[in-house]
Amino acid sequence: MLPTIEWRKDKVIMIDQRKLPKKEVYVECTDYNQVAEAVEKMIIRGAPAIGIAAAYGVALGLLRIENEENLNDEFDRIYRRLERTRPTARNLFWALEKMKNTFEKNKGLSLTKLKQRMIQKAVDIEREDLETNKKIGIWGKDLLKDGQSVLTHCNAGSLGTAGYGTALGIIRAAVQEGKKIQVYADETRPYLQGARLTCWELDRENIPVTLIIDNTAGFLMQKGMISVVITGADRIARNGDTANKIGTYTIAVLAKEHNLPFYVAAPSNTIDFNLPEGKEIPIEERDPREVREIGGRCLTLPHVKVQNPAFDITPARYISAIITEKGILRPPYEKSLKGLGR
Repeated sequence: MLPTIEWRKDKVIMIDQRKLPKKEVYVECTDYNQVAEAVEKMIIRGAPAIGIAAAYGVALGLLRIENEENLNDEFDRIYRRLERTRPTARNLFWALEKMKNTFEKNKGLSLTKLKQRMIQKAVDIEREDLETNKKIGIWGKDLLKDGQSVLTHCNAGSLGTAGYGTALGIIRAAVQEGKKIQVYADETRPYLQGARLTCWELDRENIPVTLIIDNTAGFLMQKGMISVVITGADRIARNGDTANKIGTYTIAVLAKEHNLPFYVAAPSNTIDFNLPEGKEIPIEERDPREVREIGGRCLTLPHVKVQNPAFDITPARYISAIITEKGILRPPYEKSLKGLGR
């Protein structure tokens, strides 16, 4: 598994996910604005991964400060720039809050020591995410049986995290235990994270994967070819309503119709205890060109109106379980999630 993002010699290095699967290109960020742009332009994506990127962006921004004059103002400027990158994933804001807490606790130190503490906190966030993902895999692998077929949507693997994955981490853990698992990967229009990224990851590890177009899931369920659905999450409300890549809600409804378990795999920092239900989760609307074009080639009328929400909300009633690093949560989620937040 390749590292999605890392701190190396006072730079943030990340794999350019826009170039995959054709090329493995790495981007070097030397200031926080470059990190912010990498998040906005989808060089890096996936809720846990962009949280790590935001943490490193803060550390990089402070690293470039040469004196302590207006230190609070400088920090706020860095923080606000990274905060504005993408609105939906809770992990990004969680990571920024962790960095802010570290800054507040250590800003009385010398500038050199403060920078060291901030870099170390960002490194810790990356390391902890990797450990968290592996724990999710340990909890979730027992939900998969030998010989089952798993449908997944978007990319909730190494590329969307620090290097192991949430939904794909469960599949990895099950395969490592010796279970034979067949994966069906939705292409995940319009950005094709399933086709480009999930298939690339699983193929590298010799895990059987079959690519399907987004409209095929119901047909395969009807034919008895899908055993279980596992997706990641970008934000989970207090009642269990979950934001994930657009199209997830449709799959959840289909799974319910066909009596298939629909699991959400996510670290506990994806849960937003401040939001009582999913309708309050902000949904990012992205560039219409992502829908009109593929690889720069226009597929439709260049002036046609486009609606391009990046995420949708799956109501908690469609979710069989939420798998976190702290355990498997079952309905009613108002109770099980509340226990997790204590």
